[in-house]
Amino acid sequence: MLSINGVTEPHQLTDGKAVLVVNVASRCGLTPQYTALEELQREYGERGFTVIGVPCNQFAGQEPGTQEEIESFCSVTYGVTFPLTSKIDVNGPGRHPLYAALASFPDASGEAGDIQWNFEKFLLAPDGKIVARFRPSTEPKAAELITALESVLP
Repeated sequence: MLSINGVTEPHQLTDGKAVLVVNVASRCGLTPQYTALEELQREYGERGFTVIGVPCNQFAGQEPGTQEEIESFCSVTYGVTFPLTSKIDVNGPGRHPLYAALASFPDASGEAGDIQWNFEKFLLAPDGKIVARFRPSTEPKAAELITALESVLP
């Protein structure tokens, strides 16, 4: 588990790598995106990239498990090797400070604000700058995401 206690800004996650931050859930219709996220991790990991999964139970209670249950599910069901954080809130009054910063960044249509659902994605450059926001329906291997990712690899 990756601790994000004290993490308030995106640059605190990058450590010189390009990072895709994704709020995740185990019981969502979009949960199969774990497969493509892990493929990205394996394909680009050696080139200075990582996915960071951020479990969140704010959307229809679709991530109810303990940290251990979440990690086991991801590993056994999808072979996930990328880091997962502790479960946090991404919206509302208990929103984690990291997500306050991420939510202020607009998507391709210029819309910023609350996270819409599980599997919303934020691409961070190695310097921690937010460079792209992809809504939940954008598949991890979508052309626009891959193009953005390849443009920020160290």
